[in-house]
Amino acid sequence: MAGNRNLNSAKTARKDEFYTQLTDIEKEMRYYRKHFKGKTVLCNCDDPFESNFFKYFVLNFNRLGLKKLMCLSA
Repeated sequence: MAGNRNLNSAKTARKDEFYTQLTDIEKEMRYYRKHFKGKTVLCNCDDPFESNFFKYFVLNFNRLGLKKLMCLSA
């Protein structure tokens, strides 16, 4: 499996930062949009400017009908 080979190579090279792609988040979140209306979302991430989850929620804040978006970072 090519994906597993890439992960093992990254582990060996000590590149252990993996980020979920924005397109993957968009594909999955389409099933849950209705659950976010009026809710507060908390993104726990190392850097909100690098997080694709944070980016997704910022770009879709009004469309999702979010009440608030909060982000914690180290």
